[in-house]
Amino acid sequence: MNWDLLAAYVARAVALLTAIPLHESAHAWASDKLGDPTAKQCGRLSLNPLRHLDPLGALCMIFVGFGWAKPVPVAASQKFRFPRRDMALSAAAGPVANLVLALVCMVFYKLVYYLTPDTRAWGFLAAVLFQMVWTNITLAVFNLLPVPPLDGSRIALQFLPPKLYFGVMRYERYIMFALFAVLMLGWLDVPLRIVTNTVWNTLVDLTGFIEWIVL
Repeated sequence: MNWDLLAAYVARAVALLTAIPLHESAHAWASDKLGDPTAKQCGRLSLNPLRHLDPLGALCMIFVGFGWAKPVPVAASQKFRFPRRDMALSAAAGPVANLVLALVCMVFYKLVYYLTPDTRAWGFLAAVLFQMVWTNITLAVFNLLPVPPLDGSRIALQFLPPKLYFGVMRYERYIMFALFAVLMLGWLDVPLRIVTNTVWNTLVDLTGFIEWIVL
């Protein structure tokens, strides 16, 4: 049995139950704190995976390596005091939550890797934690791409003039299909891998700093 492959599938399944609900509930939490309780009222301020998962997106997440969840409802223009700024802050909350979870998983991965016996069970747990870190980093990096409808577009496009901003958002659905095609063709594999590796190395350094403080 290919244990690394099995660990990858297990980690992706675990990610559906942890990383994605955390990501989406972080959006809902930030929106609520910024004055828009819409997502909270719709039950999205929850870590229950069933409130967030899209069936097709979940299957793609496990078997393809990328997927999507149900979008968090936001009434930005009606509820936010500063709609574009607050929308950007709400959007950033999801990837930040994934990076925090990746950091936590990295700490446990290093503890298991360095301090546990060299057995198959502990090795499998280490592989799962490794994949969990990678999955959360990948989710964060991917969602920060400045392309609608990803979170990064809410952050980057706020600097555009209002007319151009809403003009781009009008074609969000078509841009999403184009992005999916680009991903399937593999055109973003190399740049995404470079950024993901950079974030990974940063988390390694950060966990080393945390260990130095604690020990």
